[in-house]
Amino acid sequence: MTFINALKNNLSHSNVPFNHWIINNPLSEKAIDEIYSINFPEGKVIFDGTRAGDKTGDNLLSKLRIFINKDNAEEYPELSGLVKEMQSKECTDIISNLINRDLNNSYVRLEVIADRDGFWLEPHCDIKEKLMSSILFVNRYGENENLGTDFYTPDLKVAKTLPYKNNTGYIFTSEKNSWHGLEKKKIKKERRCLQLNYVTFETEWPVD
Repeated sequence: MTFINALKNNLSHSNVPFNHWIINNPLSEKAIDEIYSINFPEGKVIFDGTRAGDKTGDNLLSKLRIFINKDNAEEYPELSGLVKEMQSKECTDIISNLINRDLNNSYVRLEVIADRDGFWLEPHCDIKEKLMSSILFVNRYGENENLGTDFYTPDLKVAKTLPYKNNTGYIFTSEKNSWHGLEKKKIKKERRCLQLNYVTFETEWPVD
């Protein structure tokens, strides 16, 4: 129950520039091993400020993310265990109280992301269907700590950059001015992350 333990014991709050929580040590070492075990395809990528290549239709960019689902759950037992933690009433109760959102009848979505040099993410607020947004950073191999997510003021100036430190991350819920993204920065090899969401649309992982 590594994630739940971190929610209970390793969480701090900030309201600058909007409400968010910093979480430390949310992942087991075995879970981080699994995140790094995924071999994403090589090749030239056209980055367009989105994560899915929505503007360019770049097929490779969309392949630099893997969702944990029932087809690959056995391949990633630690990450599947995290999904089960997130499905549990104990976890949803904690997060519901934290972000003041009702997570009943919601679904868990979990994906591993590999951002390569040249990647950037335009400032945006998440869609209302994302009840909780969270990125957990894994940085075992010395990428610059300035590669963490950028949070913006309402006039889209960078207010703070969350450090890209191994086994740390953040949690927030979409608000009117929860602007976030990633400025263009140098990535030596890969900016690997784990994205966690509770969403209103159906996935294979309903909450308990």
